Amino acid sequence: MARSSRTRRSKQQRSDFQAPATSAAQRARDRRQRVKPAGQPKSQTGTRREPRGGIRAFTAESWGELKKVEWPGRRQLVSATVVVIIAVAVVGAYLFLADQVFKWLVKHVLLNL
Repeated sequence: MARSSRTRRSKQQRSDFQAPATSAAQRARDRRQRVKPAGQPKSQTGTRREPRGGIRAFTAESWGELKKVEWPGRRQLVSATVVVIIAVAVVGAYLFLADQVFKWLVKHVLLNL
């Protein structure tokens, strides 16, 4: 099966190569005629989507999902806040030190002041 289609393609290519010179416009016209036109785009489901209640249904579903959430207690909330504050302080100190080092490098090494 593969060999016959390969043979057909190679024969077609050889005949295209040996064909008399035609204009680019003529070749483009021929190519367009060989290509099938695209059909109408189809929907994913094939049916029309029906509205399900709009904003009221969305609010009800959101409220139901929020009821399922396990909210943190006071102790867990305080410990998470402390962790975030410490992480921000560490990153801030690192950026401050890096800024001071680069400021000194630019001032004394690159600008020679």
